[in-house]
Amino acid sequence: MTEFMRNSDAFTWAMESDPALRSTVVTVILLDRSPDWDQVRDRFDIISRKVPMLRQRVVPSLPPAPPRWEQAPDFDLDFHIRRVTAPASGTTDTVLEMARVAAMQDFDRARPLWEATLIDGLENDGAALLLKFHHALTDGVGGIQIAMILFDVSEVHHQRGPVAALPEVPPPPWLRGYRETAQYDARLVSDALMGTLKMAPKLLSQSILRPVDTASSAVGLAASVYRTMRPVNRTGSPLMSKRSLIRRLGVLEVPFAQLRTAAHHGGGALNDAFVAGVAGGLRRYHEQHGVTVGDLHLTMPMSLREEGDELGGNRITIMRFDVPAGIADPVERIREIHERTDKVRHEKSLPYTQWIAGALNMMPRWYIGSILRNVDFLCSDVPGIPVPVFLGGAKVVTQYAFGPTIGSAVNVTLLTYVDACTLGIDVDTGAIPDHEVFFDCLAAGFDEVLALGSG
Repeated sequence: MTEFMRNSDAFTWAMESDPALRSTVVTVILLDRSPDWDQVRDRFDIISRKVPMLRQRVVPSLPPAPPRWEQAPDFDLDFHIRRVTAPASGTTDTVLEMARVAAMQDFDRARPLWEATLIDGLENDGAALLLKFHHALTDGVGGIQIAMILFDVSEVHHQRGPVAALPEVPPPPWLRGYRETAQYDARLVSDALMGTLKMAPKLLSQSILRPVDTASSAVGLAASVYRTMRPVNRTGSPLMSKRSLIRRLGVLEVPFAQLRTAAHHGGGALNDAFVAGVAGGLRRYHEQHGVTVGDLHLTMPMSLREEGDELGGNRITIMRFDVPAGIADPVERIREIHERTDKVRHEKSLPYTQWIAGALNMMPRWYIGSILRNVDFLCSDVPGIPVPVFLGGAKVVTQYAFGPTIGSAVNVTLLTYVDACTLGIDVDTGAIPDHEVFFDCLAAGFDEVLALGSG
């Protein structure tokens, strides 16, 4: 039976009719030396068997059915994993430039949507692994789960148990796609009808017994859905309003314990201190240009992944709300961000994420663009691996994740590894042409926040 995309994944796929809204994720893993290539290849072979989507391609369906996952008829593992040598004395900047180019390139959509490139020849005999995958394959938390299959917890390579061979799947007959799409549409109508029939008695009784509460709840839900789907007419920033297809990447590292302590000083969680640091950097960037800034529009993924969910695919919803970038006091800024984030986390629309995504998939592409293009910045907090890990005998020194901007001026992704928080910064140079200045401002914004945790 064909597996159709979840509505949320179909949404990320559909919006890419606009290249500025591509959902390509790039991860850079720095290693202390070159790993054993055969061991690396073996691990990717295992992962591609455990996560079926890594051997599948996306095939369009007739509306209103979403696209579907289909076994790639000519899967070639060695197309997806490559090995290159960096120019003499390659540095982290060399790797970031390769990652930048990879982030701007689209996938070969006749094949599975991922690539892995081992980069040898870096300074001090180091190496790096550059991972590129489409966001439809997995979310941040799912990516960490997959990474635990890739890595070892010691320098000694652990031989994984045998994985069942995948059956050979012939290309489906062209008629099957139409038939299964029709079956999907019929099932959609049936589910909606049965859901209505099941809920009708309950809704009727509630409306009779508690008419005011029922009406209030319905109005509250409608308002919550509207806040999720409403277009953003203009950027909060008068400075970062342009958009382009050119990206620049930067990195920053901050101590985990210090950031967490700073968060507690502001009465918030680590994520609140992280957003406060980014907001502080954005305030300083505006000040550098003589521009006053108040609230800025933020997009933030929130994980809905639960224990037992299968590997791969997305289990996230997108939260959009305004952040007080204009507040100079980091304590007050953390506290205000915590209050606003907490309010959004309790939106009544959250259980209806897939329904909302399905509704958006039926909207014209320009409407989807209107939801995303005027967002000022995007922040993503991914809880990483708390212990040192190894790849093919090489120690993982650090990791950086770079999420897509999807219409915003900049995406800052926090990834924890051992006792550090690494920040992957993906800048749209149309919005932020002087990206080096912005990187310095962002570092200063985090210095403000980290100073709270230095005592």
